[in-house]
Amino acid sequence: MASFDFQVSREADGWPDEAALEALVIRVIGAAASYLEKVEGQPFPAHDTELSLVFTDDAAIREINAEWRDKDKATNVLSFPAFPVIPGGMPGPMLGDIVIARETVAREAEELDKGFDDHLTHLLVHGFLHLLGYDHIENDDAEIMERLETRILATLDLSDPYQGSDPL
Repeated sequence: MASFDFQVSREADGWPDEAALEALVIRVIGAAASYLEKVEGQPFPAHDTELSLVFTDDAAIREINAEWRDKDKATNVLSFPAFPVIPGGMPGPMLGDIVIARETVAREAEELDKGFDDHLTHLLVHGFLHLLGYDHIENDDAEIMERLETRILATLDLSDPYQGSDPL
């Protein structure tokens, strides 16, 4: 089973404390990695894989999005792989960073009529898959990524996040 060294940083008000966020991250990323290993045959290094998670606000993620993606707007989640990984390929010892904005998550959860924690869980899985090389730019790739998200979330007793809505 994959082993992770999580670096969790709470950089904005409104988030649960770091211990609660870390517990959520361990549960969600653990479930995702377990599914990917057991069902999809995803290899993971035998040693700890480092993953950084930053829980911030719309203002900070807007700045990051503008600097790194030339998009001057807030977004729900950004993923920054430490090294390029082909989907299904072996990740390195440093997986990368996931940054999540609280206000956008809360707004989207309300718009989607979903619980905040359920939507946050989905975004953690989504961001994790990006770090493993999955993407949703092309339709075929989006279908693969959405299928994985849906199946991973089902292992966490969450419904299909794409049923009846547009993808992320």
